[in-house]
Amino acid sequence: MVKLIIFGPPGSGKGTYASRLQTKLDVDVVATGDLLREILKEDTPLGRKVKGFVEKGQLGPSEVVTEVLKQRLAKPTGKEGFILDGYPRTIEQAKALEKLTKIDAVILLTVPEHIIIERLSTRRICKNCGEVYNIRFLKPKMEGTCDKCGGQLYQRSDDKPEVIKDRIKVYEKQTEPVLKYYKDKKTPFIEFKCDKLDIPPDAAVENILKQLKQANLV
Repeated sequence: MVKLIIFGPPGSGKGTYASRLQTKLDVDVVATGDLLREILKEDTPLGRKVKGFVEKGQLGPSEVVTEVLKQRLAKPTGKEGFILDGYPRTIEQAKALEKLTKIDAVILLTVPEHIIIERLSTRRICKNCGEVYNIRFLKPKMEGTCDKCGGQLYQRSDDKPEVIKDRIKVYEKQTEPVLKYYKDKKTPFIEFKCDKLDIPPDAAVENILKQLKQANLV
């Protein structure tokens, strides 16, 4: 069983790589954004609490996000571990996670700003199922239509160059202390550096898998 965290700036491919690693490693992918969206639909005290701050357009307080994650990790899934995406975002959350479970390694995706801007500005997402496409190198079979469910594809309002640059700065400022925290704890790092726009996702995933095997983690 392997327990991983994946870090990377917006547009680095976290979701794409995590979904492929999920299949190859038989692990669960736990994305906190998805978790919060799921739980706010539930008529429970925690669901109502999450709904309260989401409706105000606020990020969830650390203790609430941690409680949502705690409940999720406590559910048996039959999988051989997990990949966390979107948590921890702060040292406080990293310490809270430590009380819940032991992390075996951090997957760090390093991508130059110009590649991120090109990727995100050409990204399209299905309104129905959330499947991600790219009109440059991961096109749907029919323009504007999702291959999986036939839903309409759209561009996120924050996938514009000027907004992307701000998102990258926020990520770097937020993530730097968390990465240092794990490095100081001698947590193994699996780093994939993307220096080309058109690196196939499967090639990136094979590189990550190779490093995990070399570290005797899988």
